[in-house]
Amino acid sequence: MKFESIDSNSIRSLMDIFYAKVRVDKNGLGEIFNAKIGTDDTSWSNHKEKIANFWEGLLLGSGNFKGNPMRTHIDLAPFPRELFSVWLKLFKESLECVYKEPEHQRLIFQRAEMIAQRFQYVLYESKVVC
Repeated sequence: MKFESIDSNSIRSLMDIFYAKVRVDKNGLGEIFNAKIGTDDTSWSNHKEKIANFWEGLLLGSGNFKGNPMRTHIDLAPFPRELFSVWLKLFKESLECVYKEPEHQRLIFQRAEMIAQRFQYVLYESKVVC
């Protein structure tokens, strides 16, 4: 079922579809996520809930996200920059599965691209550690 609007239910559906793709990704993304989050469904459910709250805050101005995503990524073992392209590809595929309106897909994907650009800058180009 495709959603007509961006709301909590559609964001949770996006997280389900996106992270199902990430968990099995053979390009290296799945390995990184599974090593950090775990491989059991409970750990993944908790992660999806946390990130859904992040996206709700970003897109809806609500949600109760607590955390520092940048710090989490800085603390990971170094990984190839190219994995951000994989992340964006899987995210875009997931958006196309979830949202009926191309405008909703575009809006959310632009936010994802901005996040990816910021993370890449901090991880690979900046000398500043947050």
